[in-house]
Formats: sequence, structure tokens, C-alpha cells
Amino acid sequence: MSQPLDQYGVIGHPVTHSWSPFIHAMFARQTGQELAYRLYDAAPEQFEQRVHDFAAQGGRGLNVTLPHKPAAASLASQLTPRAERAGAVNTLTFNEGRIFGDNTDGVGLVRDLCTNLGLRLAARRILIVGAGGATRGVIEPLLMLRPAELAIAGRSADRPVALAAAFTELGQVHGCALEDLSPDAFDLVINATSASLHGEVPAIPVAAIGASSTCYDMAYAKTDTPFVRWARERGCALAVQGWGMLVEQAAESFQVWRGMRPKTAPVIALLSQAPAG
Repeated sequence: MSQPLDQYGVIGHPVTHSWSPFIHAMFARQTGQELAYRLYDAAPEQFEQRVHDFAAQGGRGLNVTLPHKPAAASLASQLTPRAERAGAVNTLTFNEGRIFGDNTDGVGLVRDLCTNLGLRLAARRILIVGAGGATRGVIEPLLMLRPAELAIAGRSADRPVALAAAFTELGQVHGCALEDLSPDAFDLVINATSASLHGEVPAIPVAAIGASSTCYDMAYAKTDTPFVRWARERGCALAVQGWGMLVEQAAESFQVWRGMRPKTAPVIALLSQAPAG
């Protein structure tokens, strides 16, 4: 009798839009691994119980998406240093009754920006819009690139200022309200809010975008996101959405779970060519 497949999945709310099962199926085929990867929708009040149920049934690992990343950090028995610093977890591993938490978002973003897009961010000015769990996971890896400035901005200053304060020893990072940003254009503007998922664009001052700016939306869709359209209309040098980050962070999770890193370029190419709908 054949052995049951190792069970993995992604848990979030909502989660039906996720491409993670497709991505991990491609990784498994590419590396010769046999596993199952499914979607698990759980409202916030259900999250902890659903995770424990998954583990009790022999599940090996879960990716965690909105809005559960901070809760996943609290749930884990042990955190990697990058997850502890972020205070947010997107990768859970279950082993002998323990829950291990990691955060692969930051390395996924940096690999997409620097390897796939070829950006050089040392001594550049970076703006992250939004101060939630998505931002927490990428601050440290971005600061490791030694930018001249990393600004975190939101609708009000409270959360960006508090978030930046947790990372000031690592580099030039500060928080503010969007309306208080300096009038100079940034080299890289990252939308880490969920606005695109609701058909909206954050209230980013037009002066933050210049002719040499790269604009990056962590959200993704089969057509241009509202932020990507908005940035292009304002004449930025490059506007892209987060397909590459999605695949790169998934590859890092796959390596955490299976001990091997799949090739990402073929999967990114497939996703970018897939039809809408």
C-alpha cells in the first residue's frame, strides 16, 4: 500500500484567490517531490484551532497569508531570527508536536527586486506604503541592502513610527504619515497595503513618484493592479506587481520544508502568461 502524501497548504481569509497550490505543485513536479498542497480558509477567531487541527492530522507545513501572519508568530513554539524580528510568520513547520515559525517574505521580495528585476538599492531611497504584517516581514532584508533611506508611511503616523523604531539600529529607517513625506521622488516605492485587493490606491503624494522611480505592488492580479496603473500614469520608470515575490517566497518556504530550492524563473514565466480569469 502506498504511503499517504505529505500534507501542506496555505491558510488565510480570504484565500480562494491564492496561486500557492499551483506554485507548489510546479515546484514538486520540478524537484520530484510527492506532496499535497491545499487551501484552508479560516476567519481570525478560527485560526489557532484550524492550525492545531491541521498539525494533529499529520500536516507538515502551512503558509500563512492575510490576516494571520502576526497571530502565526504568537502561535509558534520557536521562531527563526528573521521571523522574530518581523513579528510576523508566513511559514509554519510542524515537527514532533512543535510549531516552528519562519518568515520568507523579505527574502522573496529582495530576490525579486535584485535578482529578477536587476535593481541596485544600495544608497537609494525606498518608500514602503503601509505598516502592517506585510511590511514587518521585509524591513530587515531591505535594510541589509544599505539604502540611503527607508521610509515607512501610512494614513497616520502612529503605526509607521512605532514600526520604524523597532528597526532603527539596523539602518536609516523612519516612519511618518503619507502627507508628511518629503517632496523628493523615491527610487523605489513599494505598496504593502491591501488597497489593490479592494480596487483602491493609497493616498501617495504625486511628488513621491519620479521618472526614475520603480513602483512595486506586493499585491498581484492577472491584469494590472490599481497601484501599477496609477504609477504608470504618473510616468515612473517601471511598475510591476508581486508575482515574482509570491514565487520567490514560496520557493524559500519549499526549501524550509523539503530541503531543496526549486527554480523560480519557469514558474514566474508560467504565471505571467496565464490567462486572466
